[in-house]
Amino acid sequence: MDTRDAVRARGITKCFGDVVALDGVDLDVTHGRIHGLVGPNGAGKTTLLGLLLGLAVADSGRLEILGTPVERALAASDGVAGFVDAPGLYPSLTARQNLAALVALRDLETGRAGIDDVLHEVGLTDVADDKTRGFSLGMRQRLGLAAALLTRPRLLVLDEPSNGLDPSAKRQVHGVLTRLAADGTAVVLSSHRMDDLEALCSEVTILATGRVVFSGPLAKLASENRELDYRLRTSDSEAARRIAEDTSGVRTVEDGEPRQDADVLVVRGRVPALDELIARVVRANVAVRELAPVVSPLEAAFLTLTDRQEAGR
Repeated sequence: MDTRDAVRARGITKCFGDVVALDGVDLDVTHGRIHGLVGPNGAGKTTLLGLLLGLAVADSGRLEILGTPVERALAASDGVAGFVDAPGLYPSLTARQNLAALVALRDLETGRAGIDDVLHEVGLTDVADDKTRGFSLGMRQRLGLAAALLTRPRLLVLDEPSNGLDPSAKRQVHGVLTRLAADGTAVVLSSHRMDDLEALCSEVTILATGRVVFSGPLAKLASENRELDYRLRTSDSEAARRIAEDTSGVRTVEDGEPRQDADVLVVRGRVPALDELIARVVRANVAVRELAPVVSPLEAAFLTLTDRQEAGR
């Protein structure tokens, strides 16, 4: 097994005229992991993905992909696949013909059976012989993923792969990405869908104004000194409220919105304090039916860190 990082970036800077798109970015992506890239519009995500795909070269810093330094544009290592913005397709060709054209262009050792396999894997078998000009956004995204799979990548780079996907298609794509990671492929994906990132990624990098404001395991976001609001549903909300008000580090939250569920309480605190609250509620013989963040830990961290970075510009 390859013990080197699939991506190792140090001090990457990229400018477009007077605009600094990336400012001293460090990034490490490990084989067999799905790494999320998060940031507001204009944070530098697309620029960074383009560098990983070899579509551009950094102005300064050092970038290694699959153990090879990248020193010029259009010099992506073999084993890298994916798309930025949207997959490039020939609209007058069918899905199958688009993939066959890629096989011929890249001189891949893949026949019709291999093309059919990847179409099946992304759920496009039924439209394999339809021209792509009539494809929805979600179908185009899945065909772009199928094209990447044909190359058997060791590093897969995807820009908003869940765009336009219905729940069934999203589950299918998630399954493909999870399987690839389990087989040792490194996956880097950007998304504005925090639920997708939390379902898929073990690690995230948050960018704001071209700089990294956080990079590490998802679990670290929730465990750091950050208060979160949680919906607490119990069998006795009044008893739960009294316990919450008596628990150090926890306070109840009144958001001014009328509540449909009388058994729901919103509480705020850090993770250790919330753990203590739940333990005390259970000891009081009050059933805990639900404990869920009002805003996910990733979204809360995203808002806090990017707002802080924007304010400090």
